[in-house]
Amino acid sequence: MTPTSQSQHMNLLPEEDLLNFILADLKRTVREYTTATTESSCPSVRQMFTQLTDSTLQLQGQLYQLMSSQNMYSAPSKASRTEIDKKLQEAQQTQQKLQQFTQQRTSQFGGNVQASQPNAQPNVGNRTYS
Repeated sequence: MTPTSQSQHMNLLPEEDLLNFILADLKRTVREYTTATTESSCPSVRQMFTQLTDSTLQLQGQLYQLMSSQNMYSAPSKASRTEIDKKLQEAQQTQQKLQQFTQQRTSQFGGNVQASQPNAQPNVGNRTYS
């Protein structure tokens, strides 16, 4: 086989499809790293997954920018400032309710943990990455 026929033979997917597949996989990987981060009880493992999440998000952003510049990816329509502000306000209200609920439950059990602690190590679910 000549080098040209080899490269044609190895390109089973068009470049755009391949890049879309990689972009989707990076998004999935970020979700998995985020889950692992929230379920880690060991601070060093938690930090590692946080760093992996950050670097994967950077890579995903770079790939998106490349694809967008090549007209391979159409961005979703832009949201209005009013819509963004409304969603932000809803998220802040939910966060406040969660903090109040957590503080009430914690005080009922005699604990002194606060939901707003920046160094809190939540351990969600049955899985723990140590």
